[in-house]
Amino acid sequence: MAAGDDCGYELSFAREITYISLRYFKVGGADRDGRIGEGEEDATHLITLATRTAAGKRPYLSVFGTDYPTPDGTCIRDYIHVEDLAAAHVLALEALERGGPTAAYNLDSGRRYSVLEVIKAAEKVTGQKVPYRVGPRRPGDPAVLVASAEKAMAELEWRPRYTELEDIIATAWQWHSRRLRGFKG
Repeated sequence: MAAGDDCGYELSFAREITYISLRYFKVGGADRDGRIGEGEEDATHLITLATRTAAGKRPYLSVFGTDYPTPDGTCIRDYIHVEDLAAAHVLALEALERGGPTAAYNLDSGRRYSVLEVIKAAEKVTGQKVPYRVGPRRPGDPAVLVASAEKAMAELEWRPRYTELEDIIATAWQWHSRRLRGFKG
């Protein structure tokens, strides 16, 4: 057998595998029961950074650019609650178990928020100031990056339960305020 002859078998086998790809941008929040959340000190997610800053675990939040062509000059993204994301994974697995085809789905809450809107919502939910500093844009950051979950809603019958930013932040805040020692809000 010449080198690479077994590749035909592997490719043929791979073509028989079906899969579902789920695409999403910004995941936030925590388990409603307070069992699971994002608590790493090196976290990079905006909602986690905002709640950690509100809790006094960070001196400030960095805002990368305020000169984008958006209403308040900061980037706009869509957010999805971690429980909604988990539910979509379950529905995708169930679709595959029923013999569904290979597919790709975008997931989002259906709402779009700017960086400054996330900061304001975090302040409202936590009752704490979220200090921030404006810095230069990060290379490659688009002004708006959002998805449409219409296909997932139609084909997987998936519906996000958390569509309001404040509800997503509230679950993250509950997780962080319980977990972060020394916080007195």
